[in-house]
Amino acid sequence: MRLFHTSDWHLGQHLHGQERDFEHQAFLAWLLARLAERRPDVLLIAGDIFDTVNPPVKAQERLYEFIVDAHEQQPALTIVMIAGNHDSGSRIELPAPLMRRLRTHALGRVLWLDDGTLDTERLLVPLPDASGEVRAWCLALPFLRPAEVTGAQLGDDYLQGIAQVHRQLIEAAQARRDAGQALIAISHAHMAGGSVSEDSERSLIIGNAEALPASLFGEQITYVALGHLHKPQQVNGETRIRYSGSPIPLSFSEIGYKHQILEITCDGERLVSVEPLLIPRAVPLQRLGPAPLDALLEQLQALPNVDLLDEPERQPWLEARVLLDQPQPDLRSRIEAALQGKAVRLVRIAAEYAGQAGAPEGSDAELIALEQLTPQELFRRAWLDNYGNEVDTQTLDDFATLLREVQEEQA
Repeated sequence: MRLFHTSDWHLGQHLHGQERDFEHQAFLAWLLARLAERRPDVLLIAGDIFDTVNPPVKAQERLYEFIVDAHEQQPALTIVMIAGNHDSGSRIELPAPLMRRLRTHALGRVLWLDDGTLDTERLLVPLPDASGEVRAWCLALPFLRPAEVTGAQLGDDYLQGIAQVHRQLIEAAQARRDAGQALIAISHAHMAGGSVSEDSERSLIIGNAEALPASLFGEQITYVALGHLHKPQQVNGETRIRYSGSPIPLSFSEIGYKHQILEITCDGERLVSVEPLLIPRAVPLQRLGPAPLDALLEQLQALPNVDLLDEPERQPWLEARVLLDQPQPDLRSRIEAALQGKAVRLVRIAAEYAGQAGAPEGSDAELIALEQLTPQELFRRAWLDNYGNEVDTQTLDDFATLLREVQEEQA
């Protein structure tokens, strides 16, 4: 059996106010071509399908058009997709009855039966090969929100609730499968030891207090397809537990990532291979600097001029990083003037202050833009400013609880 593993599409995402629909369209066309070329039995989409819980109509159209096109191209293909922390689980599941006619399974939430046991039936998806024979079972684990795994019957410990979901689902899968059938888990979570892209991944945890251990997925699981972290990586060096990463760079911190999907090959219960398929970048991200303003302006003026025969949608997104020793009121106008006629699209100017003029006395720290800071870092800095000492662990844990409650209300 052959499977494709992808995640973190973030359809509808904007880069500093600029929409990314052209890039997402290019990725989905590329993925459709790879499906036609490689003919996998299964496509796994491990969450954060959309960038927000209320995605724009165009983003929703992109998803459903892709599913229809994939089914028409390859009627035997099974698609399993789960909700991530950016998604609304209810929205992901809303068209599920219709999508099942397209061999697509959409799981957004976990539910509990009246006796307090997990409704495992809805989270177990049979995975047939091209001949229709079930070769594996998929254990679908959408992002587990605290409200779904805690409560009167389940207790108040978030991590224990998550462990209970994994344990019951794995037990149900083992009882269901026949000899020789693989167990394939798909999950959207932050696993302990994962490398985070700070600028674009909405934090699920403070520190590693709620990072999940790889031991949740025992050796009986042939492969674990993870979503949430945008950098492709193995978890604790395990070949069978992996993040595929995002298909496009979602922030300038991801310029160096090798965006990819993963092609998984299984022989019965045995994992045979995991091969990356590199995704071509439809629109480059380009960073210049940090450099003093005059030097930066020279770099900008040296950029290539616009070629009128090129597609304007393919012009690179540009971040200009300038070193200043004092505020520069006409900074933006001077940078924009240097870029007149250049084949780039300026989306961000990052000013970093050297010496004492633009920073607090005795500090040479750079000026950090608000969007670069997580809620946790903002809280830590505010605490330090107000009380003159670092925030303690218990207060950080209390803040994490409040943050989750707010995110739940927003979702």
